[in-house]
Amino acid sequence: MYFLRIAVLEDLPQLQEMEQGLIKVERTMDPTIKEGKISYYDIAALIGAHDAEVYVIEYEKKIVASGYARIKDDRHYLKHEKQGYLGFMFVKESHRGKGLNQLIIDSLVKWCESQGVYEIRLDVYETNPRAIRAYEKTGFKKHMITMRYNSQDKQ
Repeated sequence: MYFLRIAVLEDLPQLQEMEQGLIKVERTMDPTIKEGKISYYDIAALIGAHDAEVYVIEYEKKIVASGYARIKDDRHYLKHEKQGYLGFMFVKESHRGKGLNQLIIDSLVKWCESQGVYEIRLDVYETNPRAIRAYEKTGFKKHMITMRYNSQDKQ
């Protein structure tokens, strides 16, 4: 049975392991990620922040899915003042395809709305069509494409 809950500091070792799983997957899609052990997030700070919420899903007392929302100021020229940014969206491979990502996103969106924030954004690699479809199923729409150029790539 799956159980959705807010993350606590005692979850940190499992969440750091999840983060390494996410980095491993994303390295296959992003040649700019450094080799070796890196970290994307200060997970402890996210758990303790008043402007963020971290959700996890447990299965047999092990965390199998994660995600966070952080409220941040947006650019002054946009219609909204703040946005909710979603990150650390990860479901362990053996638990994919069971709607866990949708459950976490729904919970994070509700949390953002409870904070008075209705503009929600996230980043996803163009080369990850499975994730794109999952986000589109929850209501996200493609909005902008980030392009990169590195002259050393030509060599």
